[in-house]
Amino acid sequence: MMQAMIFAAGLGTRLKPLTDSTPKALVRVGGEPLLKHVVLKLKAAGFTRIVVNVHHFADQIIDYLAANNNFGLDILISDERSGLLETGGGIKKARPFFDLSAPILIHNVDILSNIDLQKFYEEGLHSDATLLVSARKTKRYFLFSQDDTRLLKGWTNIETREVKSPYQDLEITNYDMYAFSGIHVFSPSLFPCMDDMPDKFGIVDFYLSHCKDYRIRGYVKDNLKLMDVGKLDTLHDAEKFLKEI
Repeated sequence: MMQAMIFAAGLGTRLKPLTDSTPKALVRVGGEPLLKHVVLKLKAAGFTRIVVNVHHFADQIIDYLAANNNFGLDILISDERSGLLETGGGIKKARPFFDLSAPILIHNVDILSNIDLQKFYEEGLHSDATLLVSARKTKRYFLFSQDDTRLLKGWTNIETREVKSPYQDLEITNYDMYAFSGIHVFSPSLFPCMDDMPDKFGIVDFYLSHCKDYRIRGYVKDNLKLMDVGKLDTLHDAEKFLKEI
């Protein structure tokens, strides 16, 4: 069974005023909600179970999925209405919904891309976590080993020069820098590491805390086309982007 989780709980503050009355997941691009674009892409790739976490205008998302008969999939709701749990906490809370014998593809609801999700999921079978990354320009980068394993070693903000890593005296020039895409494959082998974590935590810091002891690697797709539709100024370009991919 191929299973996935869509992060749809966010407040969507960068999309105000649209998200004053609508959850980010239901903001439309090309006439259809972002959530539908991601669900159908997952369905086409062969995923049969999808967990969707909800918080902001949760009932709208639940009602939308019900009205569309869950698009013929086994879609389960991880309810975070009592409080947002961030990305790591969201995965931890959703644990009971997953088959612990198979990896979980995690996909932000506001990411559109041309990635082959089935192929990427298969890449995730060989590691404790596999992160879709690219060479796009940003302030924050993951640091990976400069060999075929492309193992995660740390993180840096090139503007503030902050570095996070379990490896002491990490010299960033000795590593490849790639930007995270918001799409990753999480192995249930990492769930025990979450037992002592608080209810609310970020997945990036979690990966950085455990990359020394677990196989967490980067996956670089050549000619990756990816758009974060989390801001108002990207909505206009998103429809054109959808046609390109």
